[in-house]
Amino acid sequence: MARLTALNPDQTEGKSKELFTAIKGKMGMVPNMMRTMGNSPAVLNGYLGLSTALNSSSLTPKTRELISLMVANANGCDYCNAAHSFIGGKIGIDAALLDQARAGYSSDEKTNAVLEFAKAVLDTKGNVSDEVIEKFKSAGYEEEQIAEVIASVSLSIFTNYFNNAAKTDIDFPKLASIKQD
Repeated sequence: MARLTALNPDQTEGKSKELFTAIKGKMGMVPNMMRTMGNSPAVLNGYLGLSTALNSSSLTPKTRELISLMVANANGCDYCNAAHSFIGGKIGIDAALLDQARAGYSSDEKTNAVLEFAKAVLDTKGNVSDEVIEKFKSAGYEEEQIAEVIASVSLSIFTNYFNNAAKTDIDFPKLASIKQD
């Protein structure tokens, strides 16, 4: 059962109402995570700000979804696991690749390099070694992508921790977590 209230966008006022209206205009609905974050307009606005900024990063939407899935499964976030699997499917990521990302890898070499780097950032709390950075660069990535992967992992950690603590009601098709090696 949810620990924090998912606000009803039609019964909300002020800054949260403004943010809910913008979200509904873009997505056609306001997901429970955002409705729950709306209890603090500052939290919802912060989430939306970083999320929106990363939409213009050099990482593709597919890559960002795969990172989010890997992090969600590593952190045991059922809400984000369901949401990013659903969204990934909607943007054309096939089920096998979604499952691979949930398990922490990809059969595609370039994608696997991103997931390995993201997992190293997550596992070391950002204290990655020089060797990890060099391996990621040798896979064809630059400092821009290093910064963006770190930001993507950080955003995912935030949403995972938020949803795990709030016990946000899942409003996407539910999936069991996949264990990572």
